[in-house]
This record gives sequence, C-alpha cells and structure tokens, in this order.
Amino acid sequence: MRRILPPGSTIGVLGSGQLGRMFTIAARRMGYRVHTLSPDEDTPTGQVADVEVRAAYDDLDAVRAFASRVDAVTFEFENIPSASIEACAQRVPVHPRAEVLHITQHRLREKTFLSKNGFPCAPFRHVRSLAELEEAARSIGLPAVLKTAGFGYDGKGQSLLRSMQDLEPAWRSIGAAEAVLEQFIDFECELSVVAARSQTGDFAHFGACLNTHVRHILDVTLAPAPVEPRIAREAVEIARAILEALGVVGVLCVEFFLARNGKLLVNELAPRPHNSGHFSFDACITSQFEQQLRAVCGLPLGSTEQMRPAAMANLLGDLWSRGEPDWAGAASFPDVKLHLYGKLEPRPGRKMGHLTALARAVELAREQVLAARRALTPPEQG
Repeated sequence: MRRILPPGSTIGVLGSGQLGRMFTIAARRMGYRVHTLSPDEDTPTGQVADVEVRAAYDDLDAVRAFASRVDAVTFEFENIPSASIEACAQRVPVHPRAEVLHITQHRLREKTFLSKNGFPCAPFRHVRSLAELEEAARSIGLPAVLKTAGFGYDGKGQSLLRSMQDLEPAWRSIGAAEAVLEQFIDFECELSVVAARSQTGDFAHFGACLNTHVRHILDVTLAPAPVEPRIAREAVEIARAILEALGVVGVLCVEFFLARNGKLLVNELAPRPHNSGHFSFDACITSQFEQQLRAVCGLPLGSTEQMRPAAMANLLGDLWSRGEPDWAGAASFPDVKLHLYGKLEPRPGRKMGHLTALARAVELAREQVLAARRALTPPEQG
C-alpha cells in the first residue's frame, strides 16, 4: 500500500558517503529533512544533512533509536547488515526492503536469484573449499574469475584464474572463504541501466549507459551508450524484469557485460543510486537521487528525459599527488559541472568527486570531460 510522505517529513539514510550526499541535496531541495547514520563523523552526507548520527550499523539499539526519529529509511550502500534494515522496519517503512539488500549484498545469493529467475548471467559455481574450486574450474573451464561470496565492490575480493596453478594462491588470497567461481566473459563493453520503481509499481529508467573502468574502478560513463538501439532496449527490459521480480521500491542499477556475440549478461546488481547514474544530476529532468526520494516518499516518479548527451568522469584521490588540483583549469570548460564529495583525505583510488560534461553528441561530451579532468592536474614544477 502506498504511503505518501509530504515535504517536511524526515528521511533516514543508513550510510554517509557521496551517494547519500547527493540524495540529501535532492531531498532538501524538495523540502525534506534528512538524518544520516554511519560509524563516522563529518561525512559527505553528514555535511549537508540536518542530523548526523555516529553509530555502528550493528548497534541495533542505536539503529532503532535512529529509525524512531524519522518517517522512512533508505540506504546508500550495501555493506549494512540486513538485521539493521529489519530493525528499522520495526519502526518505519524501509525502501528498498531488507530482502532486496539481503540478496544483492551477497554474490552467491544474487547469482542464484538471477539464475533461478531466468535472467542471463555467466555460468557460475558455489565453492567452499580448494577441492570444490578445482572441480568447478574443470567444470566451467579457464579462464574464470574467483569472487568472495560476500559483497565486494570496485574489484575487491576478486582474482582472475588463467591456469590450474592459479587456484591455490587465489583461494588463499580471499581467505579460503565461501566464494563463487564465474566463467570469464570476453566482453565488448560494460553497460548499466539505472532504473526506479515506485510504491505503485510504476517503472522509470535512465537508459543504457556505457562504462569504462581503470583498475576495476569506474572511470568514465557515456549516456546514452553508443550501442545498437536493440541492445539498449533489451538492457532496459531486463532491468525492468529484475526490479519487478525483486519487488524493488526505489532505485536499482543493473550492470551488464555485452559479450562479443552480442548477448547481454547481468554482472551485478546495486539496490541504490549508482556511480554510473551521476550524469542524471545535471543532464536529466529528474536525477536518480530525486527518483529515489520520490519512491521512498510514495510520490509519482519524475520524468527521466535527458536534455543533452552526457559523459561523467570520476575524480580519484590520485589527482592530489602533486598538490591541490587546478580547479580554475577545470572550471574553464563552461559545459562541464564539478561535483566534490567533501571527503577530508584524498587517497589513491578513493572517489573524491566527479565531472559531468554536456554536449550535442556523447563523444563530444567524452572529449570535454576528459579534457577538463586533464586540466585539473597542475604542471610539474621544474
């Protein structure tokens, strides 16, 4: 049953990173209050929220107290115990629901869900020992990718296996824990679809985006993806079916491999706004963050019309290696928007912000966003 929360209501966010920050900006613009809970303080979300609560996610008493002071709860990343979501649900509505998080934060449960429901994904095996890994490698074939069953992101908890000699060191590297062995996909490109589903079951999407990664971290997103219209349509329809099967209320991202034979394979699910959807903040009538708010509050979903082609480039802590980046250099590109997350310490590989470029064609947007990012690097001192 739909429950409408009007402006002036308070939304609780579990997690306090950049996704929560941009959600909070969207919420406050529409007149909502936001409380955030995480183990840290002076966080990206906390800097713009009305209230920042510092507590461990597994401190269920603190989580229940937090939930009792808000009108609904959502979350901005997956590394939250599902018990914490269930504790919140004892007090207020939580979107997406705990079962969605439970499935998507664990690779084996996620792959099993996809397989059982007929969604296309790479062949995989559940492995719990080195002997099972060896058997799975013979069954699936090599190369293959060994992944911890528990949630990982940005390439963490993964090892590429090219020969049987790689199995034992890879098994040790993940701590000899429960894992998934997945057939390696020789893909043409990586795509994603960020989509939303409302409390009444309405569906909206931001189209298919093309993503390129560096060191397993998303580097650049192009929207719309320069792929055949047939492939883009199929990706959206698969995403729609997944949101329906999970009963999602909120935003969910479906990440795909596009194999060289033209077949789409689902790689991962993220039950929240996603890095590849950041372009929507500047390029679309309704951003992914406002869409999440609308779904949580029982409002109709907004238009996802994209006003201009866009490209997004991540800004990692590596940019600070020569000192403060040249912000004026990036700002000299009039069609490029700068987003910084308020993180206190730049570290190599840490997402500190992003740039979004808008242009009349997606390849022009890509050229602009990469040029603006290059302009951030100050010249070496001679």
